[in-house]
Amino acid sequence: MSVAKSASLTLEEFLKLPETKPASLYIDGEIILKPMPKTRHSRLQAKLIDGINDVLDGVDLKLTVEQLFGWLKMKAE
Repeated sequence: MSVAKSASLTLEEFLKLPETKPASLYIDGEIILKPMPKTRHSRLQAKLIDGINDVLDGVDLKLTVEQLFGWLKMKAE
């Protein structure tokens, strides 16, 4: 796996840059492109979402695939 790196920069400079897809990470002054998740990761992610939503059954919150740890307020059905 190869990772793209750039010249060293400050956190302030990094935060001024536009967002990228896939996301970029700032580690020790370098920008590293975040690798895309593999199939196994995606399957585990889906199981985690289903498990959390089962616990939330009847509550006005649901976990979304788009934002695994972001909550979307929804009306309970």
